[in-house]
Amino acid sequence: MELKKGVETRGVNEEKWVHDSSVDHRGRVPLRASTGAWKASLFIIAIEFSERLSYFGIATSLIIYLSKVMHQDLKTAARSVNYWGGVTTLMPLFGGFLADAYWGRFTTVFVSSVGLILLTMSAFVPSLKACEAAVCPKPRKVHEVVFFLAIYLISVGTGGHKPSLESFGADQFDENHDEERKKKMSYFNWWNFGLCCGLLFGVTVVVYVQDHVGWGAGDIILTAVMALSLVIFIIGRPFYRYQVPTGSPLTPMLQVLVAAIRNRNLPYPSNPAELYEVPKSRTGKGRLLCHTESLKFLDKATIVKDRETGAENQNPWRLATVTKVEEMKLILNLIPIWLAMLPFGVSVAQTATFFIKQGTTLDRSIGNGFQIPPASVYALAAIGMIVSVTIYEKILVPVLRRATGNERGIKILQRIGVGMLFSIATMVVSALVERKRLGVVAKDPVKGSLSMSVFWLAPQFVIIGVGDAFTLVGLQEYFYDQVPDSMRSLGIAFYLSVIGAANFLSSLLITAVDHVTEKTGKSWFGKDLNSSRLDNFYWLVAAMTAANFILYVFLARRYPYKNVQSSVAVADCYEDGLEGSMA
Repeated sequence: MELKKGVETRGVNEEKWVHDSSVDHRGRVPLRASTGAWKASLFIIAIEFSERLSYFGIATSLIIYLSKVMHQDLKTAARSVNYWGGVTTLMPLFGGFLADAYWGRFTTVFVSSVGLILLTMSAFVPSLKACEAAVCPKPRKVHEVVFFLAIYLISVGTGGHKPSLESFGADQFDENHDEERKKKMSYFNWWNFGLCCGLLFGVTVVVYVQDHVGWGAGDIILTAVMALSLVIFIIGRPFYRYQVPTGSPLTPMLQVLVAAIRNRNLPYPSNPAELYEVPKSRTGKGRLLCHTESLKFLDKATIVKDRETGAENQNPWRLATVTKVEEMKLILNLIPIWLAMLPFGVSVAQTATFFIKQGTTLDRSIGNGFQIPPASVYALAAIGMIVSVTIYEKILVPVLRRATGNERGIKILQRIGVGMLFSIATMVVSALVERKRLGVVAKDPVKGSLSMSVFWLAPQFVIIGVGDAFTLVGLQEYFYDQVPDSMRSLGIAFYLSVIGAANFLSSLLITAVDHVTEKTGKSWFGKDLNSSRLDNFYWLVAAMTAANFILYVFLARRYPYKNVQSSVAVADCYEDGLEGSMA
């Protein structure tokens, strides 16, 4: 009778209070009814809306600005945008490390700054403007310096808060609570819904203002929106759940490696349950991981050499827990998937460079002479992603849950794989459309492709938008879920670094292709689009992505998902755990 009463009391407490190692804004155990879940994460999604509005408002029109104002040729402008995008999406590795190790996610989001004020000044302050004339034959050197300094300060600011913001929003859901765990599986879908709404606003309203009024006016809008979003973020402070920083996550990984090397000559125990693990009662609120058979050498770190001394008294550089070893394995298992995503990232990189540049050569008029800004065509990708995310969340997931028995509908890596097929289709369609455009130019070199509507680009933008709803959302979920709990900001940074590294890889690919094709005849990248062969480049990227997809399927089918222990005994992990089966 007393046991039953104790179980009921514990159930009531777990329903009232959140026991996932988080605290409220006063450092206390959070009250479930008044903190976290959607009531908190909606504030954070609002911040992402404004951040994406700013980023894409700049990113999608940057290549046009570099061509018109800075007078850069096609491949130089494309490389400049790729370098900026690469820095922007690689910086989060540093910002994510600070958030996980020292500052905490709220502080990192709050103190991160952007270069929007400096960017605004470069457009309005007379001494910093490109020139006084309406059309600049050559921009002032000081303008170039201030402009590039500003956009790279924006990169640094994004690096400071981007990984913290997304993981901070996901932290608002308790994975040990059935209802909140299901909501968390929807979080990344709605996060990207907010992201795409910001993107849509950025590439329509803001880009229109930049194109018809001036970059300075657009920058004022972006600065005002960011200021408003900061106020909203602060207002939500009482509703947030905070994860306390646990120190550098790299130290335990290094300890595992050193312990495994030191214990390399010790024999494996016949029973995996004899591997060292701290009882759950002594771990506080952290989660224990199940032992897996992969990367077996690292298991040497968990073998107790001297049981008489007591495992708990031994040096952590000589003995590690099963959980610490499994966390090390999680990071190592990420590497092949990370590498396999780079060709996909290269195809995504074309949307903010060559896709936008194609739009400048086509007829963009609709209605009574209204001209669509070239960068606004990107709105079609945002619309495709918004519609796809909504259909996936509201229709596909419930159907797939019933069909597969998986809480997510399908496994994370399966979702990513579906999106990769769309990216291949995007590059194929892009090649066909560009070939059509070049055919029109050949028939009428004087008028060029201005007789061809910009909406010929609609299919490639919509397809990449639908694909992003699977791959990009899946990657965010994967890198958040499959890293150690103490490294989740870094996990989001790993996702962003895929896109960042792919931007640099795209630039290197352009340089290599330009060099090779120039030696064998005519370069695929001329001074402008009409003298280039982008269609051939798109076919090359499609072939690379298709070949890589075969490798990805091989890796995904053998991937060992994170398996969280649901009981104290390590041996119980050999039954299919919740996390392992549902990933």
